[in-house]
Amino acid sequence: MTSREIVKRTLEFRSPFRIPRHLWLLPWASIYFPQELARIQKDFPDDIIYSPPFFKKAPPTQGDEYAPGIFIDEWGCLIENRQMGIIGEVKEPFLKSWSDIDTVRPPLDRLSVDTGQVNAFCTSSDKFVLAGCRVRPFEQLQFLRKSVNLYLDLAEQPKELFVLLERIHGFYKRELELWAGTGVDALLFSDDWGGQKSLLISPALWRTMFKPLYKEYVDIAHRSGKFMFMHSDGYIMDIFPDLVEIGVDAVNSQVFCMDIESLGRQFRGKITFWGEIDRQHILPYGTPEEVRAAVGRAWGSLYDHGGVVAQCEFGIGAKPENVRLVFETWDRISSAPSSLFA
Repeated sequence: MTSREIVKRTLEFRSPFRIPRHLWLLPWASIYFPQELARIQKDFPDDIIYSPPFFKKAPPTQGDEYAPGIFIDEWGCLIENRQMGIIGEVKEPFLKSWSDIDTVRPPLDRLSVDTGQVNAFCTSSDKFVLAGCRVRPFEQLQFLRKSVNLYLDLAEQPKELFVLLERIHGFYKRELELWAGTGVDALLFSDDWGGQKSLLISPALWRTMFKPLYKEYVDIAHRSGKFMFMHSDGYIMDIFPDLVEIGVDAVNSQVFCMDIESLGRQFRGKITFWGEIDRQHILPYGTPEEVRAAVGRAWGSLYDHGGVVAQCEFGIGAKPENVRLVFETWDRISSAPSSLFA
């Protein structure tokens, strides 16, 4: 059974012979732990990969997104970074005044994907391939307006906010339609919606403004026979029912910010939990016993003839030995679940 088949059986709750693997990396890990990382990747190869975008014309970014200094994204947003290997923050809004809204132009170069190269890449691999797109309407609003301004916008709801959101959303639909016509296995979108203990905006406002957008993204994927993946950091328990309702196939979320057992009781068998293992406490500070217990808790709560991906992030602060142990434990569960508690 290939990686692609393992992941598809996981998403369809058809009892894959093992739990699929997916290691997320920040360049920080490659910089500070290159040898340990190479061994982890050799011993626990990914089942899920991303297609390169194969742009015919590269989007006009400036700088290095992961290096100290200034990075300007494809929308023109200025991001300041102070530490090697991680992503920085927007310090000044691109759109300071609504009178300048026409200066916001979607990065059309992102639509210059060489679909032939994408298809060749997908055909050459037996991995499950995710699209190389970057769809994030809420985060892009924050980058353009800066977070403090955007939260005021969401409260006051000037008409220009909806004009801007529709401009962003319309571009993302074009990007997803493009990728839906390629040989990738899944499309994806990403917006960080959670704080440590609650959603960043009210669930009612989220359902009014953003849920319909996400439903359109999911429909684009499913019309083309693709799965739809989503990522969000933080506590998003309140919108899990909505993600299931609109048909998201897999969600990457910080399940350890929430009640994992409650997530499982309500949603296992309805959506695939694309990771993760606690990167706030377990990966940087956990003992071997705590790491194994965390993986066991995730498996015991969320697995239902599939529906779980062995995903974690090797990012800032994570111990390489703990990242390795995460995948060792998932593999042990795959071969003999009861042995975890022996």
